[in-house]
Order: sequence, then structure tokens, then C-alpha cells
Amino acid sequence: MEVIGKVKLIGETQTFGSNGFRKRELVVTTDEQYPQMIMVEFVQDKVDLLNSYAVGQDVKVSINLRGREWINPQGEAKYFNSIQGWRIESLSQAAPAQELPPLDQFAPAPDLSTDEPDDLPF
Repeated sequence: MEVIGKVKLIGETQTFGSNGFRKRELVVTTDEQYPQMIMVEFVQDKVDLLNSYAVGQDVKVSINLRGREWINPQGEAKYFNSIQGWRIESLSQAAPAQELPPLDQFAPAPDLSTDEPDDLPF
């Protein structure tokens, strides 16, 4: 699945527990009639994927939906969902090509009319 939109927020990397579990949150605002602000978690080695992105950038985020069950102390089951990102791509246009200088700034071509025979068969 994918989420497409503009980066609204990139959180700092958070580290939890003695095992060093890492998490970083990204919020993407979709471009729909009613824009949605979707929070996507990047975990472990995927947190570094966000280093080269900035707020305001148009992106496509590949996601997985995760769900889990938790049994509270009273024995009741509670269910939680999360959205985990595993890839992010920039949708921003590439930088525009540089314009060529005006033709009058180029040197004229050397005279190509020489006395050498034309030995090409075509």
C-alpha cells in the first residue's frame, strides 16, 4: 500500500529499552478534497530513510498496516493498529535544466571547405 502527499512533520529518532529499539514518525498530508494527516512509523534500520527528506516535500510512502491484540488486567481484549513505512520516494520535480547561453556567445565554426578530397562512400 502507499500514501502519497506532502511531508508535514518529521520527528526525531526515539530509542526505547535496553535492546535499542528505534522509531521515527513521519506525518504526510494527503492531497484530497478532505486532506488527511497520516502518521507513519519507521522502525529500526528504516528510521535513516527519512534523513534526506524535508517538510514540504512531495513523497510516496510504501506502508504496511500492522494490528495487535492486548489483554488488559481485567481480561478484556483491546486492539491497536499502526502504519509502518518501509520505503519513501520523492515526487518533487527534478531541478529544471539550465538554459543554454545565446547563440551569439559561441565562436563560429572553422571553415570546412578544404582542398582534401571527399573519400567517404556516401
